[in-house]
Amino acid sequence: MTPFKSINPATGREATSFEEHTPAQVEAILADMRNAQRCWRNFRLDERAECLRRVADNLAERAQDYARLITAEMGKPIGESLAEITRCANVCRFYADHGPAMLAPETPEGAPQGARIVHEPLGIVLAVMPWNFPFWQVLRAAAPALLAGNAFLCKHAPSVTGCSLALEEALSGVGMSDGLYRALVVRDERVAAVVEDPRVRAVSLTGSRRAGAAVAEAAGRAVKKCVLELGGSDPFIVLADADLDLAVHTAVGARFYNAGQTCISAKRFLVDRQVVREFEERLTRSVGLLKMGDPLRPETRIGPMARADLREALDRQVRGSLDMGARMILEGGPVPGEGFFYRPAVLAGVRPGMPVFEEEVFGPVASVTSVDGPGEALRLANQTRYGLGASVWTRDLALGAKLAGNIEAGNVAVNTLLKSDPRLPFGGVKDSGYGRELGRSGLLEFVNAKVLRLPPGA
Repeated sequence: MTPFKSINPATGREATSFEEHTPAQVEAILADMRNAQRCWRNFRLDERAECLRRVADNLAERAQDYARLITAEMGKPIGESLAEITRCANVCRFYADHGPAMLAPETPEGAPQGARIVHEPLGIVLAVMPWNFPFWQVLRAAAPALLAGNAFLCKHAPSVTGCSLALEEALSGVGMSDGLYRALVVRDERVAAVVEDPRVRAVSLTGSRRAGAAVAEAAGRAVKKCVLELGGSDPFIVLADADLDLAVHTAVGARFYNAGQTCISAKRFLVDRQVVREFEERLTRSVGLLKMGDPLRPETRIGPMARADLREALDRQVRGSLDMGARMILEGGPVPGEGFFYRPAVLAGVRPGMPVFEEEVFGPVASVTSVDGPGEALRLANQTRYGLGASVWTRDLALGAKLAGNIEAGNVAVNTLLKSDPRLPFGGVKDSGYGRELGRSGLLEFVNAKVLRLPPGA
């Protein structure tokens, strides 16, 4: 088998390589995990919670090492990598502190006498995870699944195999059953067989629509629960009365954090024609100040893109849109030399039908579309196959709330940055997937809500 290569995006050079798991190794992993989960499900909730707290401690103690690994494998600026590790520790602590109460037996109002609902684990949960947040995407799914009594098998993107194995290390030696959390190092074409293995009882995927459809098809054939968190083309609506200082300041982070490689980042800026020129001028000025360079330097705001093919795909979207009439008002594009750097760009005059409007744009490019009032803004916001997130910027809070209520998305914010939060469910509609992560909803995705009807006194 050809090894998986870890390529440093800042240099374009191979850093290390990893051997793929053989079929015999996969079989051994699944057998060990089944035994571990059968033991783990009998741990008390407070014991499982304490294990999660130890995971959080491990992450905090080795934050610098893990952050440097993230940056080395996918190019994220070191400050953002450190913030990612902090979020991971926080999500473990959140479920340790609040998860047991969420999983407590409940008696619905009006239920028959002696009836109650208990929440039991399903078994092994297979997670197919992406490269853009190689620790956070995993732990926001793993922490609740593990607390609920499941085992967690992570098939990560090949380019961040080092991160995947480091996560396995971070979750070892914390008091969980041995083998409860494992990294699975296999190619995409071998995933369906793992999904269909009877020891795997549920699947979670974060990634592209194509990957989600393939995994959901395999899960459907095997009649297994599946949660999909797919892409987005999030609208960022700026109305004529918006606080432009706040909107532009937030827009820069919302679009260019992680070099724009974020599923829930703002991707389509729908700006009222009365303020579009001023918005464009302010945005280009602010984006032009972002420092691009070595992602290990603390002052860097824009690192390289994660892979060469991703940079090429982004540039095709930009060039295709320019050919259709878009204007580049902040000059950007691939940077010659080593690494996969793409200088941030801002496009204006973007219209429906252009690649940067119709497709998910994963990279440091902002596209601005002029709209004629709230009605057209709402129409264009919903004119997409995706439905992950959105934001509305206006001083008219009643109007903002009304628009938010009519946007087809799983997450909508008014006058604030949209981001995932352990306290709240996260997910999308339409081609952005189904099911939820985080919050109580995410915790209950991979449990059996068993109804018990017991005699009095039982």
